[in-house]
Amino acid sequence: MSSTGSEQHPPTAPTAPTALIVGASRGLGHAMAAEFLDRGWAVVGTVRDTTARTPLHDLADRADGRVTIEQLDINDPGRLPVLHERLAHRPLDVLFVNAGITTGEDTPIGAVTTDDFIEVMVTNALSPMRVIEALEDLVSPAGLIGVMSSGQGSLTNNTTGGREAYRGSKAALNMFLRSFAARRSGTQRAFVLLAPGWIRTALGGPDAPFTLEETVPLLVDVLLSRLGTPGPAYLDRFGRTVPW
Repeated sequence: MSSTGSEQHPPTAPTAPTALIVGASRGLGHAMAAEFLDRGWAVVGTVRDTTARTPLHDLADRADGRVTIEQLDINDPGRLPVLHERLAHRPLDVLFVNAGITTGEDTPIGAVTTDDFIEVMVTNALSPMRVIEALEDLVSPAGLIGVMSSGQGSLTNNTTGGREAYRGSKAALNMFLRSFAARRSGTQRAFVLLAPGWIRTALGGPDAPFTLEETVPLLVDVLLSRLGTPGPAYLDRFGRTVPW
């Protein structure tokens, strides 16, 4: 392990396309990293704590040097310049930010504590955009920048209420990435907000109807299908447009 707190693996062949998955230690992010790897890509995955072994480390051990592990807590913007410097030599074809927490699912928004509200908004909306703003220049001109959104971020589809702080944070994320894409309207890059559905992960819980195994290949299909298509899109796991 290096003095910067990152774990390095042998250099990747320059012909392999590269995806940076921010938040890849376990769950959905790890499964996406594994799927990209299975499709011949090189993967840079971030973990919050390099001193703890994660499923991403297990993936790296069997990846023949195609997985690099870097340290990043997305709520610590001071780490972003360090990560940028470490990746400056490595053009990215995909930058995807997988981040999400939830709190007080049944609590009406007026009863959510200020601390809980700040935590969910910073983690789900502000921090992913800070990552994108800091690392966007590493993405190839025709590459893709994406974030893990949610169908619960749709204003149009909210007919039941509930999970209001979480819904609001994902709606904010949608707005922020759409604004970011508007400021980059002259580029050839694709900007994707993914709504994966309710998946059995630590965040989704054991009652979720969909597994990682059946969902993640579809999510990666959607991302790869958008490469070369400029502009923003809010899509579900089948590539269907989700109403804003």
